[in-house]
Formats: sequence, C-alpha cells, structure tokens
Amino acid sequence: MMQRIQIKDTELSLCPIGFGTANAGVAWDHEDAFKMLDLYVSLGGNVIDTARIYNDWVEGEIGRSERVIGDWIQYRGGHDDLVIITKGGHPALNTMHESRLSKENMRIDLEKSLKALRIDCIDIYFYHRDDLNRPVSELIETMEDFVREGKIKYYGCSNWTTARMKEAMAYCKEKGYRGFVANQALYNIASSQMKPYPDETMVTMDEEMLKFHQESNILAMPYFSLCSGFFTKLAAGVDVTTSPYYTEENIKLAEHLQVLTSKYKASLTQIIMGFFFVQDMPMCALAGASREDQLIDFMETLNKQFNSKDFQ
Repeated sequence: MMQRIQIKDTELSLCPIGFGTANAGVAWDHEDAFKMLDLYVSLGGNVIDTARIYNDWVEGEIGRSERVIGDWIQYRGGHDDLVIITKGGHPALNTMHESRLSKENMRIDLEKSLKALRIDCIDIYFYHRDDLNRPVSELIETMEDFVREGKIKYYGCSNWTTARMKEAMAYCKEKGYRGFVANQALYNIASSQMKPYPDETMVTMDEEMLKFHQESNILAMPYFSLCSGFFTKLAAGVDVTTSPYYTEENIKLAEHLQVLTSKYKASLTQIIMGFFFVQDMPMCALAGASREDQLIDFMETLNKQFNSKDFQ
C-alpha cells in the first residue's frame, strides 16, 4: 500500500488517491452512498473531495453532494479519520461570468457547507475559482478569518494561475501565514496533448505550475485524473471524436497504454492512475466512480509499482 502524503507544515496526512464525489446523490445516494464511501475508506482512502456547487446542474436539489457526504458522516458517527475537502465561491451556473468570491458570498457558501456536511470545521476549504479583480490580500484575509473562527483548518485554491498563487503566497509569507496548502487543477497523463478544455475557467497544470509545486509547500491535487474516461471509452469502441482529448498524440498514447497494461498486468485505469505515482513530487489525484467496481479498480493502483521510464 502506497504511503500517505504529509502536507508540509500541517497535520494533514492524505491518501494519494482522493475520492471525488461529483456522483454523490446522482449515481449513488442513501444506503448505496454509504456503501461506496465505506468501500473507499476500507481500501485505504481518507480524502473526501466535494464542493458546494456539485450536482447543482441536476435539477431537484441544491448542494446535493455535500448533503450525501453529511448523511454518511452522521451515519458513521464522525470524520476524525478523514480529510474533508469542499470548495466555495463558484459562480452560479447560469451566470458563470459573475464572480462570487466576495467575503459575503464565501461566508454564505461556507455556512451552507458546514450545515450540509454536519461538521463544525472543514479540513481544507478551497476557492473554487479566482477573481482577478480582487487583490490576493483580500482573498487570503477572508480565509484567515475563517481559520481564526475555527470553521476551517486550512485553505487552498482551485483553478488559479501560477502567477496568482505566487502572489498570494508572497503575501502570506509577508504576513506570517501558512497560506494555501493545496491546489486543484486539471492534470492527467493526456492533458498536455489535449485541445483547450471547453470551460475556460478551468486551469490546466502546465510546466510552470508543476515547477511551482516542486519548489513550494503546496500539494498538487489534480482533478480529471482519469481523463474523463477518454481512454477506457476509446478501448471499448465508443465514439470519442468530440472529446478534447481526441488528438493524434493521445491516440498514439492510447496504444502505449495498452502495452503497459500487459507489462504490469494492470487495468487501463490503473495505468492511467499510475502516471501520478511516478512523478518527482507527491500528488493526491482526485478520482470519481459511479460503481463499486470502478472504485475498486482505481484504488488497486495503490498496490502497484511502476517504472517512471514507461511514462515519459
């Protein structure tokens, strides 16, 4: 079993695979959700990643994912053995151009998250997007106030540029704050060779950002780690020509990945996840599942060993 990741200058120890819960309340709910989440923990996981906005794109309920996680936390009787992550400040889905990163909006989201999750304090609270019109000092001070109030332990950012993270961490150093402990951005084995992602508010980790993570005390937490199922769909004969991952380079990569499945006696999913475990810095890759067999499949990656040369 792969060792936990200790985030520098924190008490947080994370499983290298975090469970993304965008399927909570849709693919699984109630007792089925309890089974999925219990299964993740039984397989060595301890990072539960959600967001205030998750599943609001499905009509009928607001904050569905957090509610499901809260149901489970209440059912299991606590969360001291877990790292609970959620995110706030995402624009309303029908007005994506309108920022919601004011302190007032962040507090509204935070209070709703705490209530839905049925907890008093969130382990890592993320800005889900950035607002370049707001100075980093304002955004950092908002999070620091939440820390002082005991409502969050640490904070991070999602979909921020490297330049903005550097600016924010410079401000934190000046003020004596720990600052961001983690950053979530789009990154996977095929992201460097994909077409631009349709949602321009999502930031992809590039070489500059990866170097920044190597040199800083901010943990990289890639999302879309399984490439939105592109390679597994391609292997199954599903039409993937409209996917942003559909490029000549990634079609060639798909052939190489199939070779690696034979070499390592591993599933295609495990090879794709293995990419994160041969990097020269720790990463907590976020992955979601709609079924138990999918969850078991990618969590088995923790028991595999890979050679970095096969992923170059």
